[in-house]
Order: sequence, then structure tokens, then C-alpha cells
Amino acid sequence: MSEIEGTYRSLQTPAGTRLGAQYNTGISTLEPGQSLSSAMGAGGKGHNKSLQIRVQGLDDAQEFYELESKADGQTLSSEVFRRINLIESDYFGLEFQNLQMNWVWMEPTKLIVKQVRRPMNTLLRLSVKFFPPDPGQLQEEFTRYLFSLQIKRDLMEGRLNCTENTAALLASHLVQSEIGDYDDIADREFLKINKLLPYQERVQEKILELHRRHIGQTPAESDFQVLEIARKLEMYGVRFHPAADREGTKINLAVAHMGLQVFQGHTKINTFNWSKIRKLSFKRKLFLIKLHPEVHGPHQDTLEFLMGSRDQCKIFWKNCVEHHSFFRLFDQPQPKSKAIFFSRGSSFRYSGRTQKQLVEYVRDIGLKRTPYQSIYFYIIIIITMVLTVLTLVLPFFFHPIDSATDIPQLSPFNTKGPLCLSPSFQMSTLSLPGQAPSPLQSPFLNEVGTARLEEDEEGRRKRYPTDKAYFIAKEILTTERTYLKDLEVITVWFRSAVIKENAMPEGLMTLLFSNIDPIYEFHRGFLKEIDQRLALWEGRSNAHVKGDYQRIGDVMLRNMCALKEFIGYLQKHDEVLTELEKATKRVKKLETVYKEFELQKVCYLPLNTFLLKPIQRLMHYKLILERLCKHYAPQHRDFDDCEEALKEVAEIAAQLQSSLIRLENFQKLTELQRDLIGIENLTAPGREFIREGCLYKLTKKGLQQRMFFLFSDMLLYTSKGVTATNQFKVHGQLPLHGMIVEESENEWSVPHCFTIYSAQRTIVVAASSKVEMNKWIEDLNMAIDMSKKCQEKSDLVLDPRSSDEVSLEQESEDDMNSSRCSLDKQSHHRANTTMHVCWHRNTSVSMSDHSLAVENQLSGYLLRKFKNSNGWQKLWVVFTNFCLFFYKTHQDDFPLASLPLLGYTVSTPGESDSIHKEYVFKLQFKSHVYFFRAESEYTFERYGFKYIYSKLFISSGHLAFSPRLAFFVFFI
Repeated sequence: MSEIEGTYRSLQTPAGTRLGAQYNTGISTLEPGQSLSSAMGAGGKGHNKSLQIRVQGLDDAQEFYELESKADGQTLSSEVFRRINLIESDYFGLEFQNLQMNWVWMEPTKLIVKQVRRPMNTLLRLSVKFFPPDPGQLQEEFTRYLFSLQIKRDLMEGRLNCTENTAALLASHLVQSEIGDYDDIADREFLKINKLLPYQERVQEKILELHRRHIGQTPAESDFQVLEIARKLEMYGVRFHPAADREGTKINLAVAHMGLQVFQGHTKINTFNWSKIRKLSFKRKLFLIKLHPEVHGPHQDTLEFLMGSRDQCKIFWKNCVEHHSFFRLFDQPQPKSKAIFFSRGSSFRYSGRTQKQLVEYVRDIGLKRTPYQSIYFYIIIIITMVLTVLTLVLPFFFHPIDSATDIPQLSPFNTKGPLCLSPSFQMSTLSLPGQAPSPLQSPFLNEVGTARLEEDEEGRRKRYPTDKAYFIAKEILTTERTYLKDLEVITVWFRSAVIKENAMPEGLMTLLFSNIDPIYEFHRGFLKEIDQRLALWEGRSNAHVKGDYQRIGDVMLRNMCALKEFIGYLQKHDEVLTELEKATKRVKKLETVYKEFELQKVCYLPLNTFLLKPIQRLMHYKLILERLCKHYAPQHRDFDDCEEALKEVAEIAAQLQSSLIRLENFQKLTELQRDLIGIENLTAPGREFIREGCLYKLTKKGLQQRMFFLFSDMLLYTSKGVTATNQFKVHGQLPLHGMIVEESENEWSVPHCFTIYSAQRTIVVAASSKVEMNKWIEDLNMAIDMSKKCQEKSDLVLDPRSSDEVSLEQESEDDMNSSRCSLDKQSHHRANTTMHVCWHRNTSVSMSDHSLAVENQLSGYLLRKFKNSNGWQKLWVVFTNFCLFFYKTHQDDFPLASLPLLGYTVSTPGESDSIHKEYVFKLQFKSHVYFFRAESEYTFERYGFKYIYSKLFISSGHLAFSPRLAFFVFFI
């Protein structure tokens, strides 16, 4: 008796009940709803004229599809997608279990009867086949809903391996998506009926606790949060294929959007990117990966993995072919023509649209259909309509005469209402080359709502002042709001975290918060005073003395004088930062709380950078007041106060300038210490950070990407991609003493190449451009000269794991041992720090760049243009740390999205962009393009354009932009 393929024996379906009935002595071949007489009456050849196939959806509901007996997989897939009205269907596929109980994807071009042995008795299920790295690439809300159901299934089946806390967080968002806001009775009843986790009972209270925090979150937002959390997990979209390496070690192979992955247990130990793979093939049980040959010589490396059978080998090979075609190709590959006499190799090809084609298709058709909504969404709609009616009707009963002027105009498209909230995008949305994520997409902000925003903006320009001094004063207000929010990260959020866990020693607690609390309270009052002055200036106040308040100098002078009282507090920041760093190394609980807090959305920058904000803010005041004094004529009534305020803040800033330089260097070293594996004592006294960036190092395998870090006493180079965290593994350390740097393009025939000679070894590296090469050579020579002049020779003893003995020939692109080294330091690390952006954007940043960026930070509202639309979305934008952070309003506690700017170019829109608005600037990195509108000419100039027109090279009336200089645009 043959075994039924792919059936879920535990499913309580009519078919499952029938198959499990005790009176049934054999296996029935009747389908649900089919009687014995009807089956016999349809005997003979007529019995084979149709197939009735059972498909289980991602919501576990099962439906039947009747097809012709010679239908292929594409026919069934198309019918499934049509029935559920799925537009972005190419991300999905139908899978079933073969005789060996392996899950296999239905091939679209092959007949169903040639793939499934007994199709009428086989359960197929709809599943996500291709997992994009960024949920922002999914343009349909219904698609994101199906993806969240896939995450739900993977959690329950144990495929998505993660910590219990993360699993509970995912489950809480799934509950919010299904039943809405927290209700203890409803939650417990739902969790009693629905199994979300294998160990649900153990973490149920944690799920309930987390669900309480999601009040007001729409189903769409909950789905997006599920995807945002899941995509950061190591096992996101991973399907294991058991294998063994040459030494017989048991491993698991997997394929993803970036290439092939190798796991040992649930730990990723290797990744082979598509760009490094030359050919994939299989020979019986052997799966072969051929890597690209080195720059010189015909040698090429071939990796072999032994799998359980030829069929398993072929299944995995087909998955690899499809993933490569979907994520890497622009156009659908053409099918291979069949040989007339002899056939060599498989003719299998991916037959669907590529991701690029799919994105363009969904964008081009411009669907105006109603987004998918759950029942909870429609309940909100009904409540909103009832409230609107009541609001319109009730005033007539109480104020029948004046009701026409008193009725508030409610609208379901109110931009502050729950129906217009865009998904809460987390940060770390790095745009990798070759990908096209849209971190600012918002399926809820439609053209109707944004058009009104634009009209409000135009009306605001007419109502409010246009004097440049007003916009300078407004910059003080907007940046002060952001600064106060940054202080709250420490005074409110971090304090709450350490108190809750009782993680910080009492002495450090007193030192930290007694030092920063008075500063925070002072700036709360300062912000209120500035806000009141701007209200008078704009005419928003009831006071009718507007002419006397069109100035800001008196407010600034009064508060800059008051700041002198806080010099003692500011001078203690050095001690606070040092003691906090020591305590995190000494107290394990504090270290855990520190790292977990850094992963919270409210902590959008490395935590210790917030401790530098009070001193950095003094530099901001100085620069803004200088700009204001330059604008005013000496006889202006506000000039004297502004000049005196500038003198006061300049005096304070001068006293703290050396402390700021020392603190910024210490902060950068501690940040790098957490992100680097293989070196200790990086924060040693006297060491200064100079530059970090991406270079290509010439090794036995050719040019390989490496991350380099230049300090005042040494040069480190590291690799990324073989550890279980976001950290970089140190491969080599070169002391600067005795080092020589020379250009060597002609010697090696490699563009932008230079050679570094040191006492231990010689390495050859190449930069991405001539500008990058010159920057590195200039900084290296400067650092070498500084080390020569230094009287004290550094005798620091570094951890032997820094790989000083690694030679050019021994170094491998993927150091298998580095994964073992990282196991001791398994933890989550921030993926949006400058070093990670430099790695992905193939550029570098110096310490002087960091200092320049710190001095010029911006906050305020910008309008962002929708793709293929005339609508504009109003966003609160904060520019800091080479990155734009986007908020819905200035009152939000954390950013919805982020856009790292390293590598981007900035320009004004061209004719082809068809944008005929003033104060619009264009950001572009490869295929990523964003348009933003500033509120005034001053704000537009603050984002760099006036500086570019006057400072950068202008040819034939057009701007000549350099990618290397692109990020300087925002430092003006």
C-alpha cells in the first residue's frame, strides 16, 4: 500500500477524518464531496479528464481547484492567485511533500501529473518562495499580510529560530493584527484557541504584556512590524538542506536573496554572494560551487558539499537557480532549447518574472483598488463614521443658531488619525547595491491627503513671515526640539530601563543623572520660551504686539548667559562617559541592558553619542548665532543682543572645545570596540581615530573587499560576512612606525591601487575612485608623520587574535575560523553605524568629517514626493550622523524610517523629472531617487545648494557632482 504524499495527518478536515476513520480498511481515493456511485459513473477514460486538487492557503483554509488532467503547474498557480486576487504573485509558490517527505516547489512549466504522484490525494500549500531583504519592497498591503502569515507558520513549525523574547514580540504583533487593541479576556481566549508558538504557554504572559504596548496600531502596521522584526533574524526565509563538507562535518545549506549560506546548527558560518559565484552544478550527490578565478592566473576554486541523494541535490540546485534569476536578473531568462540528439545537463530555467520586472509591473499598472483590510479595520471605519455623524448633529441640539461656525470638520483622512498612519518602519534600512527598497513608502498616505498637506503648506507660506531672520530663529526652535528629544533618550528612556532591571550601580546612577537632569530641565524652559517667541513672531498668539517680538536676540542672550551655570556639569561629561564604559565591562547586567536598549527604536543612534549632545549643542548655538549676526545690519534692533549672545556662547564653547574633541574620539573608539572582533584595548590612552572605509585588498584569491580603520598608531583591516553578528573580524594590524605608502597602479595594472609597506608585511589595496585613493594616502602619510614625531613609542600589547601573523597567501576571503571566534561574543549589534554604511556604499569617512557633521545638524518639516504622483507627504526630518531620519511629526518618540546618505548625490530636478515646484532637491544613489521640498529659500540653502553653486566646480551652467563629496552637501 503506497503512502499518500504531503498529507497533514493531524489536520481535522473532512478528508483527514475520513482517512483516519476506524472502519476504513484501506486508503480511499475519493475526494471530499465525491460519492462512490459518481466516481464509478465517471469511469473509463472520462475519469482522467479532470484533476481536483486541494490547496491550503497561508491562513490554513483549504480550497479545491478543478483542472484539466494535462494542466501544468502554472495553470494551477494562476488560478490560486486569481481567486485570492494576489497581484505580487511572483514572491509565492505552491509546495508539496514528495515520497521522501521533502518539501518541493511546484514547477510552473511541467505537468502536474508528472510532478505529483497522486495529485488528488496530495495537499499543496501556498507559501512564500522568495523573501526580499526589505519589506518596503512589497508594495501591496495584502502581500505584506500574507508574508506575516508565512512568518506565523514558520514560527509555529520551528523554522524561524529566535529567542523567546523575540518570538513573544512577534506573537504580540500577530495578536494585534488579528483582534486589535489589548483586552485581557479576549487575548487569553484568542491564545487558547490559536497556537502561535510551540512553547506558547511558557511565554503567554510575556505576549500579553507586549500586546498592551501596541494600542492604536492598525492591522497593516502590525503586519509590517512582524516583517521588520523577522527580517533581522538569522533564519528569516531560510530553508535548510542537510549536507556535509569535505571533512564530513554536518552542515546545512540555504539560499537567499544575496546568495548561498552555510549553517552549522542554527549559526551561519559562511555566505557566498552571487557576485563571487561563477557556476553552480551538481553531480550525483555532490553539490558544486565554482567561485570566480583570481585576477592573475587560471586557477579557480571549487567547493564541494555532499548531500543525502541526487534528488536532494537537484532540488537545492533548482532553488538556487530560481533565487539567482529572481533577485539578480533584470529580465526573465529564456528557456533553453532542447537538443535534437543529445542532451547535456538540465534544461531547467526560472520561468517567472524577476523582482525588478515585478516591481515595475505593480508600479506601472497603478492599481487603484481598495487595500486589503481585516475586519478590525472596518470596525474602525464604522466607529469613525458614527463619531463624524454625532459631531455634525449634536451641535444643532445645543447651539442651533451658531452651529454653522462652531462645527469641527472631522475627516477620515485626518493625517493625525489612525487610518493615515504609515507602517512603523524600523531603522537600519541600508540600500544595498542592486536592490531597490523604498524605506519611505506609505500605503496609507494617498494623493487626496497629501494634496491637502501641500495646500496647507502653500497657505502657511502666505500667512507666516518671510524674513530670513525668522527662518534662522525657527531653525533654533526645530533643532532644540530634536535636542530635547535626544536628552530624553537618557533622562527618561534609559533611566527607566536601568531602574526596571536594577542594573546600574548607585554611584554611577547618581553621577550620570545628577549631571544631565539639570541640563535637561534648563532646555525644557528654553524650548518653551523660544516656542512662545516664534508664536508671537508668526502671529499665532493672542497678543497683538507682533512688531515688538520679531526678534530672537534677547531670548538667546538671556539663556546663553544662564548656560554659564552649567559649565561644571558639562565638564563632568568626560568622567560620565568613561565611568559608564567601565561599568558596562564590569557589570554583566548593565552590559545586557545597555545592548538591549540600543536595539530599541527610540535609541536611533549609538547610546553614548547622546551623552555628547549637550556640548555639541553649544557649537550649534555658536554657528546659528554667527549666521544671524551676519544677516543683520549693525543698526538692526536685534543685532546687539545677538552679538552679545554669540560672545557668551563662544566663550563657553572655547572652554569645552578640547573636551569635545577628546569625547568624540573616545565615543568613536568605544563604538568600534563593540563592532570589531579580534582586538582588545582599542580605547587605549593616546590612540586617536583618523579614518574608516572600504578598500579592496589583493590576496591569493584576487581583490577582496575589506574594511580598513586608520588610527594614530596603527592600521587595521577587517572582513565581514562570516560571523553570526554584524561585527567585523580583524585580519591584520599594521603599526605606523616605519610604514611607507606608494601609488602602484602601473605595477599591478589595477586602477586606484597603492601599496602599504610595513615592518611585518606588505599589502596592496585599491580604492573605488581616484578621490578615495588620494584621501587614504593623504591621511596615511599624515598619520605616519605624526607617529614619527611622537616622543613615546607605543608598546601596547594587543590581543593575539588580531592575526598579526596572517600572510598574504594564507588569508582567505571567508575565514572559517572566524565564526568560532565570534561564538563567545554572540549578541546583536547595530547595523546602521557609519562603518556598515561605508561597507555597503564602498566609501570612507574621516574623523574631521564626523566633526563637521556634528556641527551642522538639521531638523524640520520637509515634503517628500510620492512616486509616479503629484502628491507630497509631509514628514519631520532630522539630519544627523550622515543620515536622514523620518518622523510623522516632531512629537514622535522614534523615527519611522532612515536614509543613510553616504554615496548619495544631490542636485536639483531636471526636465525629465517633471517637477515644477520651487525649493525641491533630488537625492540619488544608483536607482534610488528621492525628491524633497523645503519650506523656504533659506531652508533650501541650508541643505547645501547655495554652497554647491558657489563652491563646487561648475561646467556649462550645470553642476558637476562627485560621489565622494556628496555627503558634504548636508553639512552647510
